[in-house]
Amino acid sequence: MMQMEARSEQRQNQTLSPRLQHAVRLLQMSSLDFGTVVRDVLGRNPFLETEEGFDDDLDVDHGADEMDARREQDADGDFDADGESDGAMESAHESDRELWLGDGFAPSRQSHDGDVSALDFMVAETSLNAHLHVQLSTLPLTPRDLALARAVVESLDDDGYLRTPLDELLDWAGLEPAASLDEMQIALRLVQSLEPAGVGARDVAECLMLQLTSIECPRQRSLAGTIVTDHLTSLAARDVPTLARLLGESAGEVESVCDRIRRLDPRPGWRLSPSRVSYIVPDVIVKKERGTWSARLNSTIVPKVRINEDYARLFQQHRCAENAEMGAHLQEARWTMRNVEQRFSTILDVAQAIVRRQRHFFEYGAMAMKPLGLKEIADEVGVHESTVSRVTNNKY
Repeated sequence: MMQMEARSEQRQNQTLSPRLQHAVRLLQMSSLDFGTVVRDVLGRNPFLETEEGFDDDLDVDHGADEMDARREQDADGDFDADGESDGAMESAHESDRELWLGDGFAPSRQSHDGDVSALDFMVAETSLNAHLHVQLSTLPLTPRDLALARAVVESLDDDGYLRTPLDELLDWAGLEPAASLDEMQIALRLVQSLEPAGVGARDVAECLMLQLTSIECPRQRSLAGTIVTDHLTSLAARDVPTLARLLGESAGEVESVCDRIRRLDPRPGWRLSPSRVSYIVPDVIVKKERGTWSARLNSTIVPKVRINEDYARLFQQHRCAENAEMGAHLQEARWTMRNVEQRFSTILDVAQAIVRRQRHFFEYGAMAMKPLGLKEIADEVGVHESTVSRVTNNKY
């Protein structure tokens, strides 16, 4: 029979204080997240301030000097009224031209010294909806037909598909009298005739069918239509023998048609989706100086914060029990500065240790990379392996 008894035992466990746990979390953050945390503390803590200031006086003086120079030029009176009038007219014509070409094809603008900016050579991104609206504006449509076509365009998703039933679009058009379903079908067919081919489809099969006109051979186009309409599952499974048996064609001919279908775009809207470029700001920069590879911190990611010593000194002189909250703010400010210093010094130590062991990688590329474990770096830097793991996580 089991008996219950109470006994005590002593055991040693290593626990982390809340502040140390917070420091560990900060060490594992990316520089972007860490900067957000520091800015949040900077906004609510009166003892912290930024090291960088805005030189507003310089901007004001520069603007005042520029205005004075303009006044002096006007006071001279040495200008040609006809020339100024002609320049104004040319400027107006240029403005009208830019409005006409306002979809990203405006002529490049030169800087004051006559050089063309590098931004002028960037590709102007156009969304799918804007691309379709431009095409619709060039067609001879009545205002009613144009409104219905624009309602269809605005209902397309990023893939270029129309996921909304046509009967639900009737209320969205907002026409008087209300549009009929037949009118909406005509508007859909109109949108489906635009570029890119396949836009406005309601499913994958319809999207591929709208693109079959690109197949020049009539026989292959007919086989492709049959496959897309009736045997889309076999096409997706690449089951060529089954398709050849069902269609009564040779396996080679069916394989050729299937290959042609796979060249079509099942997501035509992606061609005009704005590309999102994710820029990475490096934490450490490695450079070769005097024949030696060295690592240094990227100064742009280090928060420029410091403790306002004047506020801290005044608080220490007038400290009492009534302002305990200010004391907590001062302690938080000191902990923040300590975390900033400890974080970036640890990152730099680990980066320098990695560079010393992987210098052949920087010289000759990935083929010269040596296997490197956390324990090797931890022993060299004098920290725990978990610290090295946190330092290298989300860092570049």
